[in-house]
Amino acid sequence: MTDKRQALVTGANKGLGLAISKGLAQAGFSVWMGARDRTRGEAAVRALRYEDLDVRFLQIDVADDVSVRRAAETVRAEVGALHVLVNNAGIVLDLQTSPSGLSMEDVKATYEVNLFGPIRVTQTFAAMLKATGDARIVMMGSGVGSLTLITDPTSLFSTVNLLAYSSSKVALNAVTVSFAKEFEPFGVKVNTVEPGHVRTDLNGNSGFLTPEEGALTAIKMACIGVDGPTGGFFGSHGRQPW
Repeated sequence: MTDKRQALVTGANKGLGLAISKGLAQAGFSVWMGARDRTRGEAAVRALRYEDLDVRFLQIDVADDVSVRRAAETVRAEVGALHVLVNNAGIVLDLQTSPSGLSMEDVKATYEVNLFGPIRVTQTFAAMLKATGDARIVMMGSGVGSLTLITDPTSLFSTVNLLAYSSSKVALNAVTVSFAKEFEPFGVKVNTVEPGHVRTDLNGNSGFLTPEEGALTAIKMACIGVDGPTGGFFGSHGRQPW
């Protein structure tokens, strides 16, 4: 057991997840860096420990029930509490495929990670989050998860047409609202964050923001005080339209 505040970031071995983990550790958290691949995850942990940051590896595949349960059992046994959960793991499989040409296998795979993953992880860690009395849950969303933005011809996101990825992020917003309603009586705040167009492997490193820049809003929402919002959708410029 420890008195230090604990955070878990999924998909933490690279890109946004790595930057969020680093930022939370710099903010004073003990960070569990979640990743499917042990070799890559442990390499990311070593890189941050080299900077004297309090991080550790947690093997977790958000698309696998058994893996998530084992991860929760590890955290429970070692520290017994979780103060911040950042559901960051995500995939995109339809960058080069039209909606009508996208296979159902790719649609299902996208939803398994981007939508069912955050639900699975949040449900499994719910008891530990509720027990703290002031936990924070951050869902990593996207501008293409806003129906308002993808239908606004003046928006950068209106030119993007990703059936699986976009719809999974739209659905994630509704999931955020549902969890926010359930968790509010326990002092837990749940919000979706839109990081902006970040250079990551997810988009072939085509973004114009660095992972460190994209991580700022997630870190901010993970650290909000008791007067902070819950059940909302936020970007670097504040609240975003659904």
